[in-house]
Amino acid sequence: MINTPGNHHRKSHQIIGEIYFWTATIHNWHHLMEKDAYKNIVVDSLCHLSEQGKIDVSAFVIMPNHIHLIWRINDPNGKESPESALLKYTAHQFKKKLLAETPEALEKYAVNACNKKYAFWQRDSLPIHLFTKAVAIQKLDYIHNNPLASHWRLAAVASDYYYSSARYYICNEKNFDFLRDMAAIV
Repeated sequence: MINTPGNHHRKSHQIIGEIYFWTATIHNWHHLMEKDAYKNIVVDSLCHLSEQGKIDVSAFVIMPNHIHLIWRINDPNGKESPESALLKYTAHQFKKKLLAETPEALEKYAVNACNKKYAFWQRDSLPIHLFTKAVAIQKLDYIHNNPLASHWRLAAVASDYYYSSARYYICNEKNFDFLRDMAAIV
C-alpha cells in the first residue's frame, strides 16, 4: 500500500522515505531458513530490490526462523510495496525449493485460505520507526547480537555469523552488495 493521506494502514505499514527496524517471521516459527540455500533466497531478493532502488538496507540478520532489517523503503515495486515484493518472491522460491527437495515438508506451511495453499511468512511483519539515531544504534546492536543469544548460539562473536551485517560494521568487510552504511541513511 502506498502512503496517501486518509489511508487506514495495517500495523505492518511503512512510510516511504522513513527508516525502520523491520522483522518478518516464518509461519509458525518453523526453522525454514536453517540451511544457507534458504537464507540466500532472502539475500537474492534484498539484492534485487536494492539494485532497483526500491530499498536501502543498512543492517540485517537472517536467522533460522526470522529476519531483522534496518531499512528505508524508497519506492513502490509496481503496485506493491517492496516489503510485500520481498515476502512474495521469497515465499515462491521457498515453495519451489521445498517441492524440488523435500515436498513432504510443504505440509508444515499448508493453510486453509482462499488465495493460497501455503503461507511461509506470518502476516503483518513488524516495523518499528527509527525516529532517533540512538534508537537506530540500539536496534543495530540487537540485530548483530541476535545470533549470539543463548537460545541460538549460532556464533561465538557477532562478526563470525555470515548472514548478518555485523562483519561490515565490526571488520569493515562488505560481503553483501545491498548494504548501505547506516550513517548515510539515518
